[in-house]
Amino acid sequence: MPQMAPLLWLNLFLMFSVTFIVFVVLNYFIKVPSKIEKSSAQLGKTEMNWKW
Repeated sequence: MPQMAPLLWLNLFLMFSVTFIVFVVLNYFIKVPSKIEKSSAQLGKTEMNWKW
């Protein structure tokens, strides 16, 4: 089996690196963040009266 020249290994590494970076960036930006609606009942303020 013939050996690959060093430049071919570098090209192969760059191709896989660029592919991986593009894949990661697309996965990061493809998801649309969903809004979480907060109801006013859950955000009730609890008051504490300290007796001291």
